[in-house]
Amino acid sequence: MRTELTPRPRPAACGWQNPGVAVIRRIPGLVTTEHELRVPLDHAAPDGEQITVFAREVADPGGADRPFLLFLQGGPGMEAPRPSRHPTSPGWLDRALEEYRVLMLDQRGTGRSSPVSAAALAGRTPAEQATYLKNFRADAIIRDAEAFRMHLGSGPWSVLGQSFGGFTTLAYLSRAPAGLREAMFTGGLPPIGRHPDEVYRATYARVLERNRRYYARYPEDRKRFLAARDVAPVLASGDRLSHARLRQIGALLGASDGAERVHAILELPPESPAFAHDVEAIAFARNPIYAILHESSYADGHVTGWSARRAMPAAYAEDPTLMTGEHVYPWMFEEMEALAPLRDAAELLAQHEWPRLYDPDALAANEVPAAAAIYTEDMYVERAFSEETAAGVRGLRPWVTSEYEHNGLRADGGHIVERLVDLVRGRR
Repeated sequence: MRTELTPRPRPAACGWQNPGVAVIRRIPGLVTTEHELRVPLDHAAPDGEQITVFAREVADPGGADRPFLLFLQGGPGMEAPRPSRHPTSPGWLDRALEEYRVLMLDQRGTGRSSPVSAAALAGRTPAEQATYLKNFRADAIIRDAEAFRMHLGSGPWSVLGQSFGGFTTLAYLSRAPAGLREAMFTGGLPPIGRHPDEVYRATYARVLERNRRYYARYPEDRKRFLAARDVAPVLASGDRLSHARLRQIGALLGASDGAERVHAILELPPESPAFAHDVEAIAFARNPIYAILHESSYADGHVTGWSARRAMPAAYAEDPTLMTGEHVYPWMFEEMEALAPLRDAAELLAQHEWPRLYDPDALAANEVPAAAAIYTEDMYVERAFSEETAAGVRGLRPWVTSEYEHNGLRADGGHIVERLVDLVRGRR
């Protein structure tokens, strides 16, 4: 590996600052360039508190002059993947690099972008913590992306949004379409204007069906599930496993390999260290934004008020073996030591009336070529709402498919990127 430091010119005053040095690394099969910017915590207050936002530019060794593809990761609260070649990771990278340089953005609060944690917020009151965290939704991520686009001297660029990254891409089309050349979505067309309760009622219905299929495949796991509940072991994190927390392994069921991953956990003896580690499969402690702001990603002008708790079907009280899905609850901020210091801030955010994320009029007048992979049985992003949104975005070409689950981009990314590029370019 060879590392170079390349000075970058500082921009004129525009609310963000360039630290001035880009780190270029030549690794097997790739050239990566690391960028950091200082941006306002609140883009409406450019002279206020600043945070650091990081992005990694990834190119083929001979592809440094190709146009940019911005990749927006799912979440909220997860950083961009770390790229490699031989083997290629993420799997869609080979196809993307045939015609793009890829900019992998660590969305604010994740990875190397001023990561949010209880320790980082420890000196603030709950009200100050909540005020700080209000600035970590898709609308702010877009402004960060535009700061990077200006910093890199790019014209309108392409964007690929996976899951929550697709939510952010739709907000980009609403708020800053002049920065986009083309927009591609994978499992990430969000509902527009619908109340979070509608969303969670739909996702619970999907999760209940996944439970039915799971126990039809692994009927013996009902007893295993109840045994783990009764043992209630101390987890690798030091927390004790509660029934509600055990149920959260159901969030894995929406991936193509999800049932096998859940079974691999439940077949372990619940007293074993392997079980104590693996049952914490949902990384709330590692990615606290995922817990704190998850419901807000569906709040297009609403108060969430712990919507997933309110929408939980009665079936969960009747059958203790039912698993939940991608849902967050207030008890998590009591039981999970890593989240407990943010309990009061989470409650304040749950009662906050969030502003609109999407502009239906702007989307109806959209001129950016756009295409979306919509998965017919997506457990996390309801297909019916995605199709409704697709119909409201002028020119967006939906690809509705039953071939893939929500993790299609991970499972067969090269094919999916190929299909979406063809759709946005009018080749299909």
